[in-house]
Amino acid sequence: MNALVKPETDIPFEATPTHAVNELESWFDALKRAYRQEPMPSFSQRKQRLLALKKQLSRYQDVLAQAMSDDFSGRSVTESKMADVLAPILDINHVVRHLKSWMKPRRRATELMFKGNKLELRYQPKGVVGIICPWNFPIYLSVGPLITALAAGNRCMIKMPPNCPRTSQILRQMLSEIFPQDLVCVVDGTHPQAMQISHLPFDHLVFTGSPTSGRVIMANAAANLTPVTLELGGKSPAIVLDDFDINQAAQRIAHGKGFNAGQICIAPDYAFVPQAKMAAFVAALKQAHSKMYRQLSGNQDYTSLVDEVQYQRFHQLLEDAREKGAEITQCLEYGDGRQTPLYVVTQLTPQMRICQEEIFGPLLPVHGYQDVQEVVDYINQRPRPLACYLFSHDEAQREQILAQTHSGGVTINDWGWHVMNHSVPFGGIGNSGIGNYHGEEGFRELSHARSVLLMRDWFPISLFSPPYGRLIQKLVLRLFVGKADRNL
Repeated sequence: MNALVKPETDIPFEATPTHAVNELESWFDALKRAYRQEPMPSFSQRKQRLLALKKQLSRYQDVLAQAMSDDFSGRSVTESKMADVLAPILDINHVVRHLKSWMKPRRRATELMFKGNKLELRYQPKGVVGIICPWNFPIYLSVGPLITALAAGNRCMIKMPPNCPRTSQILRQMLSEIFPQDLVCVVDGTHPQAMQISHLPFDHLVFTGSPTSGRVIMANAAANLTPVTLELGGKSPAIVLDDFDINQAAQRIAHGKGFNAGQICIAPDYAFVPQAKMAAFVAALKQAHSKMYRQLSGNQDYTSLVDEVQYQRFHQLLEDAREKGAEITQCLEYGDGRQTPLYVVTQLTPQMRICQEEIFGPLLPVHGYQDVQEVVDYINQRPRPLACYLFSHDEAQREQILAQTHSGGVTINDWGWHVMNHSVPFGGIGNSGIGNYHGEEGFRELSHARSVLLMRDWFPISLFSPPYGRLIQKLVLRLFVGKADRNL
């Protein structure tokens, strides 16, 4: 068995398995049997399930926020409610408004030679969807894919992270009150690692975590030809152009690094600012962080690093940068336990780990630049990120950067908020992910698009059967294919 790892960091930690693999297979078989008995839930069934989930999220909001705070040894209740409760409720609202139209068969035009027959596209549930959830947003990143899967008519098995035991317990309790286990099955985080579940022959598998773990998940799924959606994070840049107010940019980027203590896949991972404004930007970041949080000790608005492993990794990154000549600015004093302030790092070199690895914490490397093309080249020489943040009022320059770079999504003049808008898909590209969920695109991803052609009784299809060489066949070939080149 592979070592148990945290999906976001691939750092091992110990946990005691509480379920045997044959139990997982038994639960999976129950989901498959139930799906075969109800392969096409109606719109009203899907809507009822989604509204029941919305009601539970509202009812359980305080309990969920407290559970996540317990697991983190201190997590902002407001941020928990915004990200892990409000966001999925907004998602449900959008899905319920549009689901009926998404489910309708779509008429498609036939080829001219089949004119008069009926061709349509029908979206049917794939079956049983596996969801492997990380620890950083344990409700949003489990319930979010669940919403899309239920909207598409699927049944689900959710594997929770091992270091969020209290949250896993509450989620299981919350869902068991509205869904039978053969509709939604929640697997404890202390189950043997995600690699065990990814061996099951799901009809689709959704994984959120690191690119390293994503490659293993994808390889395991490939054995069953299971399609995957991978949301994998990466190093998302924040680019401040010369026309944008440096203090406003610093305030918004500081919020992105402070939200959940930077433990978020779409957090600004590093920043580019005009070289002449580097000192002003660092000072503005420190001021913005101080203004938002004042002091960390006793501050319930500021989240802790989730556990000792994450805490140690963060300081190893920081020390590596210090040893390699970085200039480091600490923005506040440490708080209680693992409450860690924002650090701003300049004088960077490519050899530093913070320039190579996704940081996943309150640390921001800042690069200076002379020309915007330097920024574009830097981004394009590296794996494609999950997000990109452009700070500029110059539409021409914004469009130039958007045209020349790739990322999963973009927010202009702020960070991260595109993910809270559920009419657009959420997902990565290349190293930052495959596929998406949210919105109509997510519904399509977790549905099978089935082509259905109805041939009319009167249609003379026999004209295209042997014996070949008849006039109508020759005319069709001449009309659509044209003349062959006899000189070849």
